[in-house]
Amino acid sequence: MHAWLCENPVGVEALQWKELPTPQPRAGEVLVEIKAASLNFPDLLIVQNKYQIKPPLPFVPGSEYAGIVAALGPDVKHLKVGQNVACLSGTGGFGTHTIAPAALCLPLPDAFPHADAAAFIMTYATSHHALVDRGQVKAGETVLVLGAAGGVGTAAIQIAKALGARVIAAASSDDKCELCRSIGADATINYTREKLREAVAAATGGRGPDVVYDPVGGDLAEPALRSLAWRGRYLVIGFASGTIPSLPLNLPLLKGTSIVGVFWGSFSRHEPQAAAAVLAELAGWYGQGRIKPVIDRLMPMAELKAAYEYMGTRGVKGKVVMVN
Repeated sequence: MHAWLCENPVGVEALQWKELPTPQPRAGEVLVEIKAASLNFPDLLIVQNKYQIKPPLPFVPGSEYAGIVAALGPDVKHLKVGQNVACLSGTGGFGTHTIAPAALCLPLPDAFPHADAAAFIMTYATSHHALVDRGQVKAGETVLVLGAAGGVGTAAIQIAKALGARVIAAASSDDKCELCRSIGADATINYTREKLREAVAAATGGRGPDVVYDPVGGDLAEPALRSLAWRGRYLVIGFASGTIPSLPLNLPLLKGTSIVGVFWGSFSRHEPQAAAAVLAELAGWYGQGRIKPVIDRLMPMAELKAAYEYMGTRGVKGKVVMVN
């Protein structure tokens, strides 16, 4: 097998494409022949030693992937060799094969392409957990999605619409806004040339959104929080801007708003049965055509460094997927 090995987490430039022995699965594990793996923001942080999870060295990055079960550990009963699966295991995806925890492998129907499956769990599970569980979004409410043309943003738009919400999508360019409208956004804001708070007020008749979905952080966080309606919910997804904001806590006090943290990884570990139910519902929605990952481009696995560079341009719409 071959894989991108991180022996020194100082950045993408230190990754090396190496031939490694193909491992054999132990109890509770499967060997997956990887067909596709998506590039997520945590995949950048983890090779820079900036992510909250720091795997022992050396490790293979690539948090999310899909492929074919090539071998089973001795006690694995719910999967079979030759079965298509998707997995969000945190590492291991940027290679030709990996060992995956069997409990984290999502069996795929035959009509679920590997590229879509590799771009599915992290963004859609995060957005479902955020909007349904943590945000309690109801039909008829208004959801403001920041970074709306990215992987989690496009997933959030589709899920919010599936819940019957009105969606305002905020993105950094006109072509990204056009993409957001094409997947269901009711209104868009280009925050590079519009003041976010004023544009949100105009789009909501001065009332403000019921929910803010924020995977960006940085300078957009405070105006987004200030824009919320009475009893609004501000969902903290991540900090793609690179800056963790400091928010004035008098704002939620005065408006009865809630600041709510969202982290699928912790949720799935603490509440595995609930997490499994989320994935099952999302797979059903995909089969019904209600949701579908937005894939910016497919790139060969050997071009991972170029994919990282492209992600750094902030021009990605949806997800970049590496393929073998």
